[in-house]
Amino acid sequence: MPDQPGDHAQRASDAERLRALERRLDDLGRDQRPQTPGADKFYQANQAWRMVVELVAGLAIGFGVGYGLDRLFGTTPIMLVIFIFLGFAAGVKTMLRTAAEMGHAPPAGTARDSMPDDDPDDDERD
Repeated sequence: MPDQPGDHAQRASDAERLRALERRLDDLGRDQRPQTPGADKFYQANQAWRMVVELVAGLAIGFGVGYGLDRLFGTTPIMLVIFIFLGFAAGVKTMLRTAAEMGHAPPAGTARDSMPDDDPDDDERD
C-alpha cells in the first residue's frame, strides 16, 4: 500500500513527541519510581522467613552430604548424624549473621527511613 501524503508528517510529529517525552522523563529521573505504600510492612517477616529457610537449608545440605557419604563408604548412620549436626551448626551460624544484619539499618525505602531521627547527638555533630 503506498504511503499517504500525511503519513510522513504524522510520523515526524510522533517522533518529535516521543523525543519530548524522553526529555521530560530524563528531567524527572527515570530511576525515581514512586514508593508503593505499605511495601515495607513485611520487612521483618521476610527476614524471619529468611532465617527459617537458612536453618532448613543447612539441615538439608547436611542430610544430603551425610547420606551420600554413608552410601559411598557403607557406614550407615555415622556420616548422616555427623553432617546433620554440622548442617545445623552452619544454619544457626548463618541465622546469627542474619540477625546481626537486622540490627543495622534496613535497606532504603523501608519504614525506618521515613521515621524522624530522634538522636540528640546528631544536632551536636552539625
